Amino acid sequence: MIFRSLKLDGAFLIVPEPHEDERGFLARTFCKQEFESHGLVHDFVQCNISYNEKTGTLRGMHYQEPPHAEVKIVRCTRGAVFDVIVDIRRDSVTYAQWHGLELSESNRHMLYVPQGFAHGFVTLADATEVFYMMSEVYDPGSARVLCWNDPVVDIAWPIEPGIISPRDQSGDVLPRL
Repeated sequence: MIFRSLKLDGAFLIVPEPHEDERGFLARTFCKQEFESHGLVHDFVQCNISYNEKTGTLRGMHYQEPPHAEVKIVRCTRGAVFDVIVDIRRDSVTYAQWHGLELSESNRHMLYVPQGFAHGFVTLADATEVFYMMSEVYDPGSARVLCWNDPVVDIAWPIEPGIISPRDQSGDVLPRL
């Protein structure tokens, strides 16, 4: 696996390195030792799948507050998404900044989302599926939603989201520093 630092401190793009032959390929998508050698969280307690029927479905921007703040590894296993993270750590030099990238079944890239980041995506294809690994179990009392169109964060979504849940429509805006 190749670990590429992103502009937001602690976030990484992870690119699998396929080993190919006449049958196809094999690629490692997780190795505790490799994550540990990069100083990353490597104990995951929950995995989820998000299936999204239509292009333009927005999910996010989700996070959990301490003591249930979580690290996520996100990978699109079918279709494609524009995946976004927002640094919501008030003491960070990149507070309120965002980073977006395409995750798809064809590029097989993964996103390492550190604690203190909100995460979400908009689907770029019908019948899109996203796989998550989380370092903490979902805790409804700690779950929060950052407004997907917060004017200060100002995420440049590549397509206009058309399907958004009521919960995600009512997200909070970030406190201004």
